[in-house]
Amino acid sequence: MSEAGTREAIETINPATGKTLDRYDYMTNEEVKAAISKCQKAFEKWRDVSPEDRAEVIKGIGKALTKAKTELAQLMTDEMGKTLEQSKQEVDLCVAICEYTAEIGPKELKTEERNMVNGQKGRVSYAPIGIVYGIQPWNYPCYQVVRYSIASLMAGNGVLLKHASNVTGSGKLLERIYNEAEIPDGLFTTLMINHDQSDEVIKNKLVRGVTLTGSPDAGRNIGQKATAELKKTVLELGANDAYLVFEDADIDIAVEECVKGRIYNNGETCIAAKRFIVTEKVYEEFREKFVKTMSEVKMGDPNKESTQLGPLARKDLRDDLHEQVVKSVEKGARIACGGEIPDGEGFFYPATVLENVQPGQPAYEDELFGPVASLIKARDNEDAMRIANDSRFGLGGGIFSKDEDAAFEIAEKHFDTGMVFINSFGLADPAIPFGGVKNSGYGREHGGFGLKEFVNIKGIMKR
Repeated sequence: MSEAGTREAIETINPATGKTLDRYDYMTNEEVKAAISKCQKAFEKWRDVSPEDRAEVIKGIGKALTKAKTELAQLMTDEMGKTLEQSKQEVDLCVAICEYTAEIGPKELKTEERNMVNGQKGRVSYAPIGIVYGIQPWNYPCYQVVRYSIASLMAGNGVLLKHASNVTGSGKLLERIYNEAEIPDGLFTTLMINHDQSDEVIKNKLVRGVTLTGSPDAGRNIGQKATAELKKTVLELGANDAYLVFEDADIDIAVEECVKGRIYNNGETCIAAKRFIVTEKVYEEFREKFVKTMSEVKMGDPNKESTQLGPLARKDLRDDLHEQVVKSVEKGARIACGGEIPDGEGFFYPATVLENVQPGQPAYEDELFGPVASLIKARDNEDAMRIANDSRFGLGGGIFSKDEDAAFEIAEKHFDTGMVFINSFGLADPAIPFGGVKNSGYGREHGGFGLKEFVNIKGIMKR
């Protein structure tokens, strides 16, 4: 970025049309430093606000999100292509996060009295640490930001955001919405910066924690940089979630939920259903109904109520997805439906099913970030579980079985992921922890767990 003369700018593009939406100037290095200093000063005021009073402000952010719902939902759809209905659902989820966090926050952060083994009394307190820097992706322009920032603010920290460049408008709008809730000026700031500037933010001594949602490669990069500065990190990375269809599954429910799980948010979801591992006994019935339903998915203008599948967020993302499909076919997979880039404007890709998916294929090994389903046959329930865990990822997954008690036990004891859904597809719930294991990252958000990721858990003792 040039520090003098004409500034370099971020250009946002509507993926449904391929046309430019807006342009935003990158910040200068001095502007970035000033924003960090301002956030620190705001934090120094905010940390002294009681958790109860912080909770009232968090409720205010939820109300401000509700007020701006129409504007924010439309901008998200315009910037990244999700259906307008799902953009509205995303805002509703963010409001629920605010309300839940405000409800539980004061209790979760309350100082605890403890009996020490020497018979004396001790205390455990949860003190804010300072500025938390979030590097967030484009697929949920509102939710990804709210997920980490509301917990961080409730804990008493300041928040900086580097949003994905293609949803810069959403990041700036969120800054405005937060400020309407009358948080201290500068406490939440959206930084319009490049990667080199982002690295300097991580190094800044006022920044105390770093959280990233992105790819495993991005997680390694940011994790190494933050660790070099001895700063706490939370990483939510990629996934290729397996949904298991057991021998006793209700096939119609399984098909309905699995299709939803593959095309929701245009298939661009870390915790989307991606690999469908079906036991041999019910494979043919599931395959027939699943392929038929996927082939009938309505793709088109994300602003129309009848549309089920909008465009992918960027042309390069569509090209990468199609290359994964092509390479999988070259290695033995077969296309049951879809699999071709359509003519016309926009970055659309049809709902696609690949079968005969085997180890060594991108459809088996990697994350397909778009509406492409990998269909895998298993011998039995035990084999299905083995295949599911045969992955370097471990974010989420699902089990379809009429024996829900057994499914819960299998999920608890055998599924090597951070989250499991039983007879359903789900995204997130404010009351349930969100996060993964293995190459899907570490740390937890939601459920009260995120409130304590970026605090100083302080032990206070006396003789």
